[in-house]
Amino acid sequence: MKVAKFGGSSLADAGQLKKVKDIILEDYDRKYIVVSAPGKGLNNNHKVTDLLAMCHQLSDHELNFNEVYRIIEDVYKNIVNDLGLEIDIDTILAEVKEEITSGATYDFVISRGEFISAQVLASYIGYDFVDAKDLITFTNGVLDLEKSQENIKKILSNHDRAVIPGFYGEEDGNVVTFSRGGSDVTGSVIAAALDCQMYENFTDVSGFLVTDPRIVKNPCPISTITYKELRELSYMGANVLHEEAIFPLRDKNIPINIKNTNAPDLPGTLILSTCDIKNKNILTGITGKKDFTSITLEKVNMNSEKDFFRKLTTVFESNDISIEHMPSSIDSVSVLVADSFITPKLNKVLEELKIYLNVDSISWERDISLIAVVGRGMINEKGVSSRVFTALAKEGVNIKMISQGSSEINIIIGVETQDFEKAIHSIYREFYKED
Repeated sequence: MKVAKFGGSSLADAGQLKKVKDIILEDYDRKYIVVSAPGKGLNNNHKVTDLLAMCHQLSDHELNFNEVYRIIEDVYKNIVNDLGLEIDIDTILAEVKEEITSGATYDFVISRGEFISAQVLASYIGYDFVDAKDLITFTNGVLDLEKSQENIKKILSNHDRAVIPGFYGEEDGNVVTFSRGGSDVTGSVIAAALDCQMYENFTDVSGFLVTDPRIVKNPCPISTITYKELRELSYMGANVLHEEAIFPLRDKNIPINIKNTNAPDLPGTLILSTCDIKNKNILTGITGKKDFTSITLEKVNMNSEKDFFRKLTTVFESNDISIEHMPSSIDSVSVLVADSFITPKLNKVLEELKIYLNVDSISWERDISLIAVVGRGMINEKGVSSRVFTALAKEGVNIKMISQGSSEINIIIGVETQDFEKAIHSIYREFYKED
């Protein structure tokens, strides 16, 4: 048995739904289908969820939202009419509009895209419709995995095949949503509860790529990747799958296959708990994020002060600033934080660090970017770091920071933002051939 989730681009218009139907019916094992709200398509320039959010905002301020809602109606009516479906879409849309007018909560309103989308697809392929609010349970605004899995096993045992809206569940009779992209999580929770053979996630890309195609032309696809590698790459900006979708499946060793609705015959990327297949290129992926500030503190015998690092992190915690990385030596330490957190509080933080830690000197530098070099093959391969740093040196990239995780599957490198693209390009060229 497989659970298959289809993203917004796969459900944007009638042409895309025809592809989805072919994919589902092509494999008898695809019994439970999770869907997102329609994304941008040939006849719609906006995501339905964004339009619903705007409707709620206008209604909340007692302003007319008819014009915006009409765009939503057109999306679904065009799909239903083009596919010749008998579903009473007018009544469904009218009921949702009345709920918005009557003051429905924000979470309820933005969840209706998936709610309607699932009913349309269920009608089209002849599957049962099962509402996610009956399956997914939240407690104090957080997914209650144990309760949700109990619901799923109980309810879906009465449905041999079903289409289920993603993105939302219920708490105390109220609809609660995941963060955006949360349909991935719905699919993974259902797949884990049913002990599926595979969780398939269909989107508009053929899996993960080794690096950003906006930086490197035609980068190689990643055929297999482990959950650990995926976590490292996702944290640094490689977003194809909602990161919370990993955990329910990892615990049960259920593989995830990221596939392309528009090219379903391509293998995509297989995500596994462990992988013994050696990557001939050693590196699995190269990614990164821009816009960081580095604050460097120097103090002689800093390491002899038992509470030094506690005091250091306390300053950032009290200012509600997350620390990304903190490389250190015997007499100095650098703290890297996102510009968005530190910029409005920089002077305050610098002053507090001086007072609280009594450092010998303190300096800061903006325009720092972080690059993550990730690969399970790095653990047993000699000379990987040397090759990375040599590649950067050949391109004249100045390294501002180096940090290697304890798992030894990633190296984090800090460079000047002006060298970000050049750095990624040079590392890719060292380990992969360019197309």
